[in-house]
This record gives sequence, C-alpha cells and structure tokens, in this order.
Amino acid sequence: MADEITGSAEDDGLDLIETPCLLLDADRVTANVAAMRARLDGLGVVLRPHLKTAKSRDVARIAMAGEAGPATVSTLREAEYFAEGGVRDMVYAVGIAPQKLERVGWIRRHWQTDLAIILDSPEQAEAVAAWSRRQGDPLPVLIEIDADGHRSGVPPQDAEQLVAIGRVLDGAASLRGVLLHAGNSYGLSEPDALRAAAEAERVAAVGAATALRDAGLPCPVVSVGSTPTARYAETLDGITEVRAGVFMIGDLFQAGVGSCAVGDIALTVLATVIGHQRAKGWIITDAGWMALSRDRGTARQAVDQGYGLACDRAGRPYPDLIVADANQEHGILALRKGSAAALPDLPVGARLRILPNHACATGAQHDRYHVVADGRLNGAVWPRINGW
Repeated sequence: MADEITGSAEDDGLDLIETPCLLLDADRVTANVAAMRARLDGLGVVLRPHLKTAKSRDVARIAMAGEAGPATVSTLREAEYFAEGGVRDMVYAVGIAPQKLERVGWIRRHWQTDLAIILDSPEQAEAVAAWSRRQGDPLPVLIEIDADGHRSGVPPQDAEQLVAIGRVLDGAASLRGVLLHAGNSYGLSEPDALRAAAEAERVAAVGAATALRDAGLPCPVVSVGSTPTARYAETLDGITEVRAGVFMIGDLFQAGVGSCAVGDIALTVLATVIGHQRAKGWIITDAGWMALSRDRGTARQAVDQGYGLACDRAGRPYPDLIVADANQEHGILALRKGSAAALPDLPVGARLRILPNHACATGAQHDRYHVVADGRLNGAVWPRINGW
C-alpha cells in the first residue's frame, strides 16, 4: 500500500504516494498554534481551538491545551469523533435543532463529555429547557449574539430578547454565557478595519454579558472567535475565550485577508502533471475540483488565486502560476492574466503542490493527511473525518 511506504527515490519522499492527495506540514501547524497561543496568553484569554478545519485527532492534539480540550466543533459527527478520542470539553458551535438534542445527550452520557450547545431564539430555548427537565440533564447553553449582521444571533442591543431567552433556560438548562463569531471580518483586509472588527466583536460580547448579569442571570463564559479578529484584537478585556480554527492550517483566503502569510499555510494538495496544451499555455494535472474543491473565495479579493496556487514539490510558489480552471479530475494550470513570468518546465509525471483557497473545503475532499516534517514526507498518515 502507498500509505505504508516511507522511503522514496526522491529525498522528499513524495514520489511513492498516489496523487492527488492531501499533504500537511506538521512543523507549520505546530508553529501556527504556538504563535496563536502566545498571542492569546498575552491578552489573558483561553484558546478553545475550533477543530472544524482539521477534523483530525492528531491535529487536535497539537492545537489543544491538553488531551481533554477545550475544543470547538461544528458537527455532532466531530463531537462524537473527538469524544471517542478523549476530548471532554467541547462547544458545538452551530445553532441547535430540537431533533438533535437526543444525540447531544447521548454523546454527553456515553463519553461523560461536557458538550455545550448554542441557540439564539426563545423557541430553541423552550425545546432545550423541556428536554433538560425531561432527561434530568441540564444542558450547558451559550446564547449566540450577532456581532455584525453576518449570520445568526440575537442583536447585541436587544437586551429584552436576550434576557427572555436566558429566563427560559434558567432553572432547567445551564446558562453558561454568550458566544459570538465576527464573520464579516472575512471580508476585510486592511489592518485598521480588522482591528475595528475585533473591537466591535469584543464590545458586543461584553455588552451582552452585562445585560444577562444585570438581569441576575449567570454568564461565566464570554466566547468570541474568528481567525482574523484573533489576529488583530488589541485588547480582549471582558472576554474569557477565543474560538479560532483555520489559523492552525491557513489558506489563500486567509492570506488575502491578512490573517496569515502564504508561507504559514500548512496544507497542500500533491498533484501530478498528466499533459499540456502548449499553444494555450496550459499544464494539466490530475487534481481537479474533486481534489481541490470548487471554492473560489479569493475571486472576491485583491488577488484572485483561481482554484489554488501552484508550488514546486518543496512548497515554494511558482511565480503567478495558478489553477486557472478545474474539471472534476483535471486541473488546468496557467499563468495569472497579465503576468510576465515564464511558464515553468513541468514534464508529464512531474509532481507539484497546490495551496488551497479554503482549507476546510479542500480538506473535506479527503479522508487523510500525509504528513510532512522537516521538509519531507515522514511516513505518518493522519486520518480525518467528514460528514455530520
């Protein structure tokens, strides 16, 4: 089996694994986590890493402060997988559907896991309170606050609704606090704008927590989280934890935001050249959108990276060489429009690596990471999961 081969005719060990496949640079993951942890330690808050990008116990062990957590997940499949691996402190950071409460309760009982849920409406709160009373299990709950109109949550200025939800939960479920995600930060790129978004997130969180406390309701946890705001926050006074996630792996979209450098990105897709259309300036690879995903998030940024940025086998980007188009199993490499760079000489059979636009979407196309350390494949294969 290719997964069992650790040697190679090439010094980097990449020639004896099948392509397309997912490579993860463990050294970069470790460095990214250390940098974020040091930053948040300096701001006096706990890192509760979001594991939705990595979806891997091996990566989680690097990202978390200890074997048991804390951690954040985005699916109950993730909650089950990480609980089975020993994680005991998790927040399921997607609004709860009443039909999922039995599964939440089973995860909590089966693995003795402190799995908290989030919600933002009286209807959800009533369903959770009723379930908690019926089961004798006061579910820990965080109320989601809308930091910036991005998606879900109670408007931070609507103290009446916030308190009403809290009162429904109080005495039945366990009201743990408030949770925010400044999703609009993903559309920014200027440092001043990102700093302002981080401060707006903080102010909204602290204001919501104050409204609950002033009403006599508990709010021990004040949780915020996005990689851009975690990078640019100047103060996190009043915040207890940060739930960033993609920072540990990085991608081209985050590089476009300014949340990481291209050299920080730990994830690449290994591909093989399978042909050329020389008159068109195309190099064809075996990594199409089934390997890379259809994510084109960078098309809205100042630098459009196509379906990904092409690199040599050491992970160094070729000047202006992008995946300009992608079919299901074919990637079409071409120079960025207007580029004066020379098309690299990549014969059929040559191997190269492609940096992804969106680590979560590209990762979801694969069931494992082939681990790179000290610049070469080290033989380790780290499983990752998908599904809900």
